[in-house]
Amino acid sequence: MTENSGLAEFKQGISLLRDGHAVEALEYLRRASQLKQQNPYYLSFLGVATARAERKWGVAVELCKTATNMRRNEPQLYANLAEVYMSAGRRDDAVETLNTALKYCGADARLNRIRGKLGKRSAPVLPFLDRANALNRSLGKLRHRMLKRAPARADSRGMAHVSL
Repeated sequence: MTENSGLAEFKQGISLLRDGHAVEALEYLRRASQLKQQNPYYLSFLGVATARAERKWGVAVELCKTATNMRRNEPQLYANLAEVYMSAGRRDDAVETLNTALKYCGADARLNRIRGKLGKRSAPVLPFLDRANALNRSLGKLRHRMLKRAPARADSRGMAHVSL
């Protein structure tokens, strides 16, 4: 009986989460994870709901990490952790999570698609300064605007050159 009610709570929570009702989903997913505490899917989606509804990034990350540690070869769990990292503004951690997922889960189309959307950051314009340095940030924004406007061509080293 407990297992069936936990599954029903989980399904209702997922439905609400998909429809954008994270606050309502959170209660269903909490109950589901309390009924079956060792289910990595329940914990992972509880983490996503916690991030979306309450913005408690630390709690959400820990729930999702626990889930991935319980089942290392499940792509959805890594996708959930990456989503939480992105919501928290931790893009580099999301990329690292997806790279780890591809190592454990093999070539998964969904993970590749998510990883592709995150892209790869360009090197800082002035590599001897920190990426967050105001000069690097300003020059990086300028470079980004210029690259968006001008067609690029690649040389033999794969370096993009802009024709001005």
